[in-house]
Amino acid sequence: MSKSLRHLLTLEEFTSEEILKLLSLAKKIKEYPSRYQKSLEGQSLAMIFDKSSTRTRVSFEVGIAQLGGRGIYLNGNDLQLGRGETISDTAMVLSKYVQGIMIRTYAHKTVIELAEASTVPVINGLTDSHHPCQILADFQTILEHYKSLKGLKMVFVGDGNNVAHSLMIGAAKVGMDFTLVCPMGYEPLPAILEYSMMEGKKNGCRIEMTHRVKGSIKNASVVYTDVWTSMGQESEKKKRLKAFKGFQVNEDLMMESSKALFLHCLPAHRGEEVSAGVIDGPQSRVWDQAENRLHAQKAIMVTLMGTKGKK
Repeated sequence: MSKSLRHLLTLEEFTSEEILKLLSLAKKIKEYPSRYQKSLEGQSLAMIFDKSSTRTRVSFEVGIAQLGGRGIYLNGNDLQLGRGETISDTAMVLSKYVQGIMIRTYAHKTVIELAEASTVPVINGLTDSHHPCQILADFQTILEHYKSLKGLKMVFVGDGNNVAHSLMIGAAKVGMDFTLVCPMGYEPLPAILEYSMMEGKKNGCRIEMTHRVKGSIKNASVVYTDVWTSMGQESEKKKRLKAFKGFQVNEDLMMESSKALFLHCLPAHRGEEVSAGVIDGPQSRVWDQAENRLHAQKAIMVTLMGTKGKK
């Protein structure tokens, strides 16, 4: 990667080689944590949360502490940003105090505006359209089982949401076939699907979408799902439960690919998008996946913020 200022806003800005380099570093950090204890010594990460979180907050806060730095939790409601200070002004002020900014928010344009004005790396902890940190942890988990991403097939059953967007972009970058199985009316953003399909062609893989569940996960290496109703969509829950009926990942569906790994970014609603038998069953790797948020995020921080520990 370039030594100049870099942000992690989406996986679109990263090449296949850069993504694989991040994953290699995450693997090393997981295996040899003591080697990286001073990688971010004396550095601080501002952590802005407009959306509540378990995994994102804990993994970043613990992660930077284990790298020798400090995480500063900032609730979006407590910032002057909530009282009319512009995003760009907030970015410039924080850049004077900290060496990195992580933000978990709603509109993706907020992250873009923050990065445009910041003089320190900005990390997208989640927006309504992208979740790149999650996907790096997902890929790390897959690599622990399959050893290579290229040539695998991932099937995502559910909403064409932020996780689906970042998964299809990431899959296209690393040469992994990807199929999104979703109900009518819950497709991904057309621009992201089109970009991923074109990127997939360059890297020898196929990115596609279907509304048909039966037969969709045949020969899948990985089956993935997410909640049907994300944070901020609570008023749509009744409508969504009706629309997604028949899209549950359960034992019957998993029989189509008995050797596939099962992944879920969590939190999970057993009995809705996934059955208890699947998420708690032998094919599930959700707890390894959750743990790898810590290691993948440490790799992101070392890469973007650090000057040590990259060997």
